[in-house]
Amino acid sequence: MNVYDGQRIAAMLEKHGLTQTNNVEDADIIILNTCAVRAKATDKVYSALGRIRRAKKENALLGIVGCVARESGADAFKRIPELNFVLGPQSYHKLPEILKNPDTKLLNIDMSGLEKFDELPQMTKSPLVAYIPIQEGCNHCCTYCIVPYTRGRELSRPFDDVIADTINAAKTGAIEICFLGQNVNGYKYTDENGKLYKLSDLIRETAKLPEIHRIRFTSSYPTEMSDDLIEIFGKEPKLLPFLNMPIQSGSPRILKKMNRPDDIDAYKTIVNKLKSVRGDIQISSDFIVGFPDESDEDFEQTLQIAREIKYINSYSFKYSPRPHTAAALMPNQISEQIKSVRLQRLDLQLNENQREFNMSCIGKEMVCLFEGNDKTGKHLVFRTPYMQQCIVEKPDHEITPLQKIKITDANKSCLRGEIIK
Repeated sequence: MNVYDGQRIAAMLEKHGLTQTNNVEDADIIILNTCAVRAKATDKVYSALGRIRRAKKENALLGIVGCVARESGADAFKRIPELNFVLGPQSYHKLPEILKNPDTKLLNIDMSGLEKFDELPQMTKSPLVAYIPIQEGCNHCCTYCIVPYTRGRELSRPFDDVIADTINAAKTGAIEICFLGQNVNGYKYTDENGKLYKLSDLIRETAKLPEIHRIRFTSSYPTEMSDDLIEIFGKEPKLLPFLNMPIQSGSPRILKKMNRPDDIDAYKTIVNKLKSVRGDIQISSDFIVGFPDESDEDFEQTLQIAREIKYINSYSFKYSPRPHTAAALMPNQISEQIKSVRLQRLDLQLNENQREFNMSCIGKEMVCLFEGNDKTGKHLVFRTPYMQQCIVEKPDHEITPLQKIKITDANKSCLRGEIIK
């Protein structure tokens, strides 16, 4: 979501005559687009602001947008007096106001509606992968999650607006569409005629665009994996055989405390349904270890689900208390030492799963998306349909954005391959 927001902020400011620079010292306006999902992310924001305020030009405008802005509000000005603006994730389209009145402090953390999507200009050039938000906010209210506070309650964008964005992306250079939402598969929009549109409808309509070759979405909620969405994995070849479906914990007791779906068998049934309609589909997940009152037995159940599902990659974190969340006030908070030990054990299992899947790809041919040169400039980096990084030696001929590659080697982190002419 932040990648999309960053692209739209840049496009909006370019409409007002600004150009991007990579040097803080040269910038006339400096914007930190922020995430507040973990305490460490928020800490990094203020650490970065401290460095930037010392390095920036005297009259350069400095501000934060996104979830930390919403979380901090007016307190951000107290912590960093040099800030000129603090804009929440639904308010960054107000940035031109600070250009008109650079001597004022601009605070807007309003959470109402989807006004920003109407105010933002269309992109005139799209990257190969276009991120298209289809809904904002979340109604599930997991007890550890700050999203309902920073992004608000669930709102789905009008179907026609989303399709207009995908058409524009296709016409301006995109070949892959990634639909975004805090609860992306919970997308539901009813038009003025009473017709209900769901994520499966967006996928089906987007797949009609000849310029678009790959479609995916993130991040999904287990109980929102409806049968129509499962079925489209078996019917639409442009939909990648890869799904991020976070479980967070393998313990029903902890999942209940998290206010997450706590029927592990129901989760496994969804995975089995997906594999029955598309045999090559693979699943990734998110995990939280050290949630309040998590016992050794609870954690062992998390290890067990990781072994059983064999997630091909996952994001795993130590539980981080966030303000405005119920879990932050729960008793029996787990020590950092125990969290670290559990995270290390879980990561060993997840890394083994990832290594095993990567090794199983050796000898296979995959159509991969070009991402750019590696740091040495001697190799090219591609992305497989399973979101693995694949590195190939730079050829002596022109390449296309999508290339068939034979996988020749693998490790835990990435694949290596050779381009098939």
